[in-house]
Amino acid sequence: MKRILIFTGKGGVGKTSVAAAHALKSAQEGHKTLIVSTDMAHNLGDLFNIPIGKEEVKVAEHLYALEIDPNYVMEKDFKNMMQAFKNMIASINPDNAEIDEFTMVPGMDELFSLLKIQELYNNSDYERIIVDCAPTGETLSLLKFPELMCWYMDKFFPIGKVAMRILSPVSKTLFKIQLPDRHAMSDIETLYVKLIELQELLKNKAVSSVRLVTMPEKMVVEETKRNYMYMKLYNYNVDGIFINRILPTGINNPFFDEWLNIQKKYIEEIETSFKEVPKYYIPWYDTDLLGLDAINRICEDVLNEKTDLFEIKADTEGEQYEQTEKGYDLKLFLPNITKDAVAVHLSGSDVIVKIGNYKRNIPMPNTLRGMDVTSATFEESTLVIQFQ
Repeated sequence: MKRILIFTGKGGVGKTSVAAAHALKSAQEGHKTLIVSTDMAHNLGDLFNIPIGKEEVKVAEHLYALEIDPNYVMEKDFKNMMQAFKNMIASINPDNAEIDEFTMVPGMDELFSLLKIQELYNNSDYERIIVDCAPTGETLSLLKFPELMCWYMDKFFPIGKVAMRILSPVSKTLFKIQLPDRHAMSDIETLYVKLIELQELLKNKAVSSVRLVTMPEKMVVEETKRNYMYMKLYNYNVDGIFINRILPTGINNPFFDEWLNIQKKYIEEIETSFKEVPKYYIPWYDTDLLGLDAINRICEDVLNEKTDLFEIKADTEGEQYEQTEKGYDLKLFLPNITKDAVAVHLSGSDVIVKIGNYKRNIPMPNTLRGMDVTSATFEESTLVIQFQ
């Protein structure tokens, strides 16, 4: 079965090297593998020490690399829809013909990066796709955007479709706005379907999983804990924690004694905070990891020991609906937070869960529509929302 592995973490923790080691290990096993960078500050080319761009490049036997250019994907695969957006912008602001179409909908670059990955999964013969993401905050925006965009389209698209039929013949004369034509609407409809399929692909625990890269330092560990919690909020399967740059214990130098104690403390905290997630330990190397030979050091030191490295490690926790005697329960596993940090309320047919600066609108299944939220409790890292 094909696999998608998504790597993320705080900037500077070495996630690109860890992702590249997975890709190299997969290729060494004889599987055709693609490593994809969605970070706008691409560095795969620097890591492999060869030019890599917006088309796949062969790096080694069975191994290919790609640095996604969202603008190229938009123009290549969704030309009609993007032309409609440009026309609308130009008709509203004719004096600024150079305006960037990305300003039309914030997050479009993230969306089209994911759509490119979906296309590669569906239409290529790659057996494994390794995704090297941007730092934590951008990755969260990347992974939550398909659901958010789909939610907005689900709410407003039927109204917009009627408006196109009614207003399109008179829009230029009365409203001086160029609305999308039928070809563009067809692309928008296609995008809506793709968004639904994209969500199903990324949250399919038999195909996709997220792996977090961290280091044994306070700020990095705290961000990793939040990252894990937000991934669970959006119902992504996290099946690996990679603790990078661990100092060797045999250093005979007093200067490193305190650093070794600090690392030991935070390694223990990681092991406690992520009990249910497989953990991998990567040493701190004495040189930069550049080139295939250097990346292979991670394979030999860490990954070769794991015979099940690419197997599905489905999590037992996640978004679950359970029928009860009085109605239904929605259970969300939200680790590493307190109940005071969670806010829940019902808005129309959506349950809204807010934690910090992030919130998720969860559309209620048809079975639950018309029911009320009677209680929300938070115990043992699980939010339980009761419907009656």
